[in-house]
Amino acid sequence: MIYTTILVQLDIDAPATPRLVLAQQIARMFEADLIAVAAAQPSTLVSPSESSPAVAEVLRQRTLEIDDRIAKLKEEFLAVAGDNERASWRAELDDPTRAVALHARAADLVITGAPAAAAAGDFQRTVDPGALVLSAGRPVLFAADDLAAFKGERIVVAWKDCRESRRAVVDAMPFLRNAEEVTVFNAAEEGTLVARDSAADVVRFLMKHGVKARSRLLEGDGGSVGDSIIVEADRVGADLIVAGGYGHSRFREWAFGGATRSLLKSGSFHRLLSN
Repeated sequence: MIYTTILVQLDIDAPATPRLVLAQQIARMFEADLIAVAAAQPSTLVSPSESSPAVAEVLRQRTLEIDDRIAKLKEEFLAVAGDNERASWRAELDDPTRAVALHARAADLVITGAPAAAAAGDFQRTVDPGALVLSAGRPVLFAADDLAAFKGERIVVAWKDCRESRRAVVDAMPFLRNAEEVTVFNAAEEGTLVARDSAADVVRFLMKHGVKARSRLLEGDGGSVGDSIIVEADRVGADLIVAGGYGHSRFREWAFGGATRSLLKSGSFHRLLSN
């Protein structure tokens, strides 16, 4: 697994430059191409009392407002990318989650982050994090809230013996190989002996791929698994948490387990989730 193309999603209600700078740094780390994607769609919610012409005008104004924001984001993109021929721009008047998942076909890694406060919960103007993880078909890196420069020196793998974790380990391999220290952190949900053997296998697998890995087992302390992962990442000074995105879909409602929800909410770390 290598990263040859990285896609960065931009929120129309937030400055583009900080996330672009982070994505460009990671792209340079792997000598990868960079694709920036901005997308939003106008809300169709209008007052029932409004006439059809009035509704049409409201939608037209909302569309123009989105077009204006996208144009400003493109200006920021051009200022950051400069004459970099390996950076490209894409914009859509569409559901942002759907647009990013669609364009993820061209990339090995998707970079996004916590939505701007004004747009949080408005998934016509920003991506739905859970839906993106489940629909992109690519690993998704959620940038830390402060958009700190990516170091990737210490990484915690939140291991659970299931398909999603195995996928996440492979998807994160370029980061894992570059790290100075990788901790495979396993909460002994399935029993101590089984968990120890499981983590040992993962460490051996990683070492065979040139990763400096070790394991740490958490035996039940009464706390939630998600909180334990975050505490461990803080303890080792992790730059990145790698985890499987455990969830399922039912129509357009996305449900995640507690550990995944905790990681999505924990903006103190860069987090790579894969499904």
